[in-house]
Amino acid sequence: MYTDRNFKTKKALKAAVEAWNAYNDTLANPNADAIARQPKPRVTYHQPGPWGGNEPRNGKFCVEGPHYPEPHRWYASCEARDGVIVKVK
Repeated sequence: MYTDRNFKTKKALKAAVEAWNAYNDTLANPNADAIARQPKPRVTYHQPGPWGGNEPRNGKFCVEGPHYPEPHRWYASCEARDGVIVKVK
C-alpha cells in the first residue's frame, strides 16, 4: 500500500503522523495554544492497481515508499483508525 502523499523517507511519514496526532489531541483540549490548533493534514493511504478499493479502515498493514516508478527505499508497519494512519513503526 501507499500513503496518499508521496513521502520520500520513513522519517517524514512518522513526522506527519505525529503532527496529525498532536493536532487531533488539541481539538479535545480547549486550553491548547493557537499554534497547536493550526490544522494538520491527515495521513491517508490507498492500494494502487487492480487490488485497490478494499483497504482496511482499521487495523495494521504495511506501506512502502516512495511511490512507483521510483524504487522503494523504505517500508513501514502502520496502524489505522477510521482510514487515517495513527501509528508508524
